[in-house]
Amino acid sequence: MKLTEARAALKKYFGYDQFRPMQAEIIERVYCGKDALVLMPTGGGKSVCFQIPALTMEGACVVVSPLIALMKDQVEGLRANGVRAAFLNSSLDGTAARQTEDDFYSGRIDLLYVSPEKVVSQNFLPLLQRAKISLFAIDEAHCISAWGHDFRPEYAQLRFLKQQFPAIPMIALTATADKVTRRDIIEQLALQDPETFISSFDRPNISLEVRPGQKRIEQILNFIKQRPVQSGIVYCLSRKSTEELAVKLMGKGIRAACYHAGMSDSDRSRIQEDFINDKTPVICATVAFGMGIDKSNVRWVIHYNLPKNIESYYQEIGRAGRDGAKADALLFYSYSDVAVLQDIISKNESENTEIQLAKLERMKQYAEALACRRRILLSYFSEDLGHNCGNCDVCSNPPQFFDGSVIAQKALSAVYRMREESGIGMLIDVLRGSGKKEIFEKGYQDLKTYGAGRDIGYGEWQHYLHQLINLGYIELAPDRHHVACLTPASHRVLFEGEKVALVRMATVRERMDAEQAKVKVTKERQRSRGELFEELRQLRLRLSQKQGIPPYLVFSDATLEEMAAAIPRDEWDLQDISGVGEKKMQQFGVEFLKVINDYARRTGIPDKPAVVRNPPPVKMPKPKPPATLQVTLEFFQEGAKPELIARERNLSVGTIYEHLAQLIESGEDIPIRRLATSGEIQMVKSALRGLEGPPYRLKPIYDACGGQIRMQLIRMILAHLEEKKAEK
Repeated sequence: MKLTEARAALKKYFGYDQFRPMQAEIIERVYCGKDALVLMPTGGGKSVCFQIPALTMEGACVVVSPLIALMKDQVEGLRANGVRAAFLNSSLDGTAARQTEDDFYSGRIDLLYVSPEKVVSQNFLPLLQRAKISLFAIDEAHCISAWGHDFRPEYAQLRFLKQQFPAIPMIALTATADKVTRRDIIEQLALQDPETFISSFDRPNISLEVRPGQKRIEQILNFIKQRPVQSGIVYCLSRKSTEELAVKLMGKGIRAACYHAGMSDSDRSRIQEDFINDKTPVICATVAFGMGIDKSNVRWVIHYNLPKNIESYYQEIGRAGRDGAKADALLFYSYSDVAVLQDIISKNESENTEIQLAKLERMKQYAEALACRRRILLSYFSEDLGHNCGNCDVCSNPPQFFDGSVIAQKALSAVYRMREESGIGMLIDVLRGSGKKEIFEKGYQDLKTYGAGRDIGYGEWQHYLHQLINLGYIELAPDRHHVACLTPASHRVLFEGEKVALVRMATVRERMDAEQAKVKVTKERQRSRGELFEELRQLRLRLSQKQGIPPYLVFSDATLEEMAAAIPRDEWDLQDISGVGEKKMQQFGVEFLKVINDYARRTGIPDKPAVVRNPPPVKMPKPKPPATLQVTLEFFQEGAKPELIARERNLSVGTIYEHLAQLIESGEDIPIRRLATSGEIQMVKSALRGLEGPPYRLKPIYDACGGQIRMQLIRMILAHLEEKKAEK
């Protein structure tokens, strides 16, 4: 019964029919009063795991959040959905803070966001003791661990919550934590018998690309000009770089601004608000920007310089595409960036300098790698993708591989025989049969793998071992001086005959030379972003300005794209769109339906027929399509592709696909093989397994296909499959 209530709250407040993977299990554990550690990627739905319990349990959920801007954005978004939420931090004056505390104590708040400084202050504990609390949620929990990439000392005091309130469940959430950090989070927060939920870290909607650092300004200008109305962030290493880059972009007519910690609070606040409200679409910033922004329609992230570690990189690119729509991540890389970062880390003289340098080395390996980039990222977080992603620059322009299974077997066998007790340098020495004193002291000269790889040079072995690490066949243990360890994937190579494809070292040099000689331009990927999407986007902007809220709080880009693809004609259809909750339907439904129906009439899209569950087996004469659909049909029957038809008719490609979908549904003979490959049809068929229907909703199928098939084409494939089913 409780989960039924949870699903009802999910639909009512957030407009979604189903939970994402693991969300229901996590919520159920909270209902049982038990602790949990939750790892989900940015945009993966972490917040729902504590927001839904807060809405369906007695008392308030106290959420510890590290940044004021993050609290403000999340509370605004929740209030826009009709949720009773508030925050307590230093930005409130005394009167506002006292009112919030009174609302919290009196039970008029379901979610209270607080800063860690506020939580550990002496005057907050009495308030916690008097109020009715349902749950503690520690967001960005990696900040509590010295092993994490963003350690914050004030987080280390939060363990008192479990000591003072042992009966109240606690949920710790983060998007980026390796194995060591996870263990440390559990220990530092004193979680009681917690269950760890590790969602897939995969963000398939984000296209990954790494380019050499030459001519960065020119490449960034080309990149942005291909995306003229999209919001994006360019991360730079220094404050000076953000200022210089913003000036150069503005000089080319791009609405851009810089953001860094050296600016005044008022200037930073103004720039952030302009970005959130789509007034300034491009921000050139240091890493001080972004963590506190819940803006769902950031469409791209560029790293002007190499980040310090993979955790930071993955968190930063995760700020793009939070709504699930397609997004791009572009990283520029040069050896000079590595040298600068090594110098910065070494001069800080931190207790974990060695850890930070090792993490930088992994980031360098990612940038240099020629294996699927998504597999590298996921393997870093101990997730084995098992196949190449098809949505990164390496997959799009693959290098020449060779069968490196024997090389891999030699390396993995050596790791096994050395009992996972040595680093990469010692491993190479053993493989090459080195006569170093340390090898004989450890007795490694007696191993069967001693000298098994003496035909391969030291640098070449480094290259191959880095690939094996990036592919998830070897893991480095940061809490054990980065010794080489085996993984579940290693077992498949050693004992099950799994083949390993590697790239020769010469290929790497050739590829790097080629990439330095020319600048690649990323092609804009098509989606349901035709005329109707743009009209809906403009309506969203007007409504947001009228309401005084950011545009994405009206509806996300993903919701607008689904509207543009599905073309809902009445309130029942509109409520089926993901992201259209009860309050937003009441606030904005009429305006959006008017724009959609005006567009449908203008372009000749007929009203959708009423659903008949058991139609009589009477063969009716096929009606003639409306004039505009008839013209599209005639073009198509003459062999024209949708792109050509769109140009000839001065319509968007999305509109032509919509015409063809309508024609298929009305019974016209539209050969699906001219529009979709057999692989795409099979992908849609596979996606239908486990989904409720028919009728099916497009967005879940789109997501299940990894965003690789446009929604109109999915709709046509569905119509084709239904037609085939009816024929049987």
